[in-house]
Amino acid sequence: MTTVERGRTAMMRTGLSKPLSTALTDGLLLPGTSVFDYGCGRGGDVLRLNALGYDASGWDPDHAADIPRKEADVVNLGYVINVIEDPHERASVLRSAWSLARHILIVAARPDWEARYVHGRRHGDGVLTTKGTFQKFFKQDELRSWIDNNLGIRSIAAAPGIFYVFREDSASHTFLASRVRNRRAYRRIEIGERLLETQRVILQPLVDFVVERGRLPDAAEVQNIDGIENNFGTVKHALAVVRHMIPNDTWTSAQEAARRDLAVYLALAAFGGRAKFTSLPGDIQLDVRAFYGSYRAACDSADQLLFSLADQQILNKACSSAAVGKLTADALYVHISAINRLDPVLRVYEGCGRALTGAVDGATLIKLNRIEPKVSYLNYPDFDKDPHPALIASLRADLRRLHVKFTDFAGSQNPPILHRKETFVADDYPNRDKFARLTLQEERAGLLDDARMIGTREGWNATLGQAGLRLAGHRVVRAKGLK
Repeated sequence: MTTVERGRTAMMRTGLSKPLSTALTDGLLLPGTSVFDYGCGRGGDVLRLNALGYDASGWDPDHAADIPRKEADVVNLGYVINVIEDPHERASVLRSAWSLARHILIVAARPDWEARYVHGRRHGDGVLTTKGTFQKFFKQDELRSWIDNNLGIRSIAAAPGIFYVFREDSASHTFLASRVRNRRAYRRIEIGERLLETQRVILQPLVDFVVERGRLPDAAEVQNIDGIENNFGTVKHALAVVRHMIPNDTWTSAQEAARRDLAVYLALAAFGGRAKFTSLPGDIQLDVRAFYGSYRAACDSADQLLFSLADQQILNKACSSAAVGKLTADALYVHISAINRLDPVLRVYEGCGRALTGAVDGATLIKLNRIEPKVSYLNYPDFDKDPHPALIASLRADLRRLHVKFTDFAGSQNPPILHRKETFVADDYPNRDKFARLTLQEERAGLLDDARMIGTREGWNATLGQAGLRLAGHRVVRAKGLK
């Protein structure tokens, strides 16, 4: 009989584990949130969460068996199911963890591409490692289906190998909507100098709300009502002042951006089943009324975006006419910061990829395929500093096959590199002018004439050497020893 030593899989970490750090980044661990780490290993996450001020505890059958299992707002089942060799026990542990989650269950398991780094032999539906531990590697959509089928609830991909399961349907829709909205850059409007300092402090949050949401807040969304009433008499009067202070072009732009955000969110929400209007979070109901008048009209607009995805010619046309991004024969490449500058149909296209993969850590550029329904997330870690950064990893979401493919370039001696970086970013990107000046220098020097030659690090270095040139930061200079 094979003995599996599960306790040996517990790692000594130097920081928060990926599932909990992802939840923290996503704003799911709010002040006062209680967290229970189901299968906490050596307890590193519990210690770090407590140090951050959270009410955290954990249980582990090998390292903390005497700690009682208890309910919490957020329950983390991080890299537990992948070390359980018995499929029935695996599902039972998932259901047990779910029973303790008051609001959110986080489920994480190792993705299938990590199997290449593990040595061992086949055992059941996984691998018995040379250390005597078991590892089950999941394809991304396989993990989602397994969670959904066992819990009877649609989970949401948070990141590769990480999923959220929300207890309340409205909470899941709040999260999905925030994903769309929060990826838009807001230009903060400073309040006029004619107001007293106390009045500016009170009104600034209202102005920020309008710029972000494209509408005036409802009375229930207004904070510091006492301060508003003391300085402006009524909330209505304060909102009238705010409306007067925001320039018309800013107001119109904010409305249109928020309207597009809502359509993109509703289009993407259709994949998990749109909620009834009355089940939507209150703020989204207000958005629907403000921008479309009715839920049916809003859903009709979203459905038009979805229908467009079925027509590759429409996607191809949207890519060709995009105001930002580098267009090639087969794809549009755009910096992640500029996604919300694209046509809504392309935002939904990218959103479909993200619905499959979750947020891809380190993604710099997004590749929208013009030929096939595929979205790729490309990691160039030194995009801003390196004049020609190298690709270290790619994660491709095949929307037709619901398959995720990871390609690792980190060990490559001749990885692909980027040129013309300014083409990937929006006009207001902080370093765009510097990128453009470098491109102009390289064009004048004839360095970019042979695109096939310069696409890799070795080819680019050879091109520079043949021209007797080198780079000093984002400048082309003569190589040493040459005149």
